[in-house]
Amino acid sequence: MKIMYVYILHCSDETYYVGVTNNLEQRLCQHQDGVNTQCYTFSRRPNKLVFYELFNDPLKAIYFEKKIKKWSKAKKEALISKNYDLLPGLSKKVFKKK
Repeated sequence: MKIMYVYILHCSDETYYVGVTNNLEQRLCQHQDGVNTQCYTFSRRPNKLVFYELFNDPLKAIYFEKKIKKWSKAKKEALISKNYDLLPGLSKKVFKKK
């Protein structure tokens, strides 16, 4: 059984980065050290870990990561703050009346 982490970093430009890894400590160091110049976080350092969740199934971890990458900033912030009751409402598209 391989353990995987889905994590969210708060970047210096007030955006969020969502990732998945099997070694959270090492991956956080890579983000902070700017190992990959092509990485989203490279020019947005320093980064702060604001959320992570552990998975025993790598496929479920990858699925969850892809899912929350598409979420709005407000919905990610609700997840980070553990305001789970807000998540369904933040999924609904609000249409403006003309």
